[in-house]
Amino acid sequence: MKIYQNNGVPIYQQIADAFRVDILAGKYKQGEFLPSIRELARDLKISVITTMKAYEQLQSEGLVTAMQGKGFYVNAQDSDMLREQHIRKVEELLTDAITSARIAGISDEEIIEMLNALLSIKE
Repeated sequence: MKIYQNNGVPIYQQIADAFRVDILAGKYKQGEFLPSIRELARDLKISVITTMKAYEQLQSEGLVTAMQGKGFYVNAQDSDMLREQHIRKVEELLTDAITSARIAGISDEEIIEMLNALLSIKE
């Protein structure tokens, strides 16, 4: 996990976002424990409070559950909920892209052309 100190996104948010992506992508399975708060804080050289805040955010989203004395484990993911989470993320990213395009003076037609060009690229 890469954490950037000066990119404007709080560290706890970067951690939560990274775990959210991994959980929704299936890299963490139902019942699997996330790294301990202290272990992650030590590995990332950040405070335990910052790590705890990230885990609490994931818990509030229903992605993980705290187990007293054991840590945080991944909840079962409903496929409809997963799809909705992905849709919400795509909408958020597209909204950010549109905002950036507006600031740059890019027309709607140019945005659509860019999107179509990107969609036509085979991975």
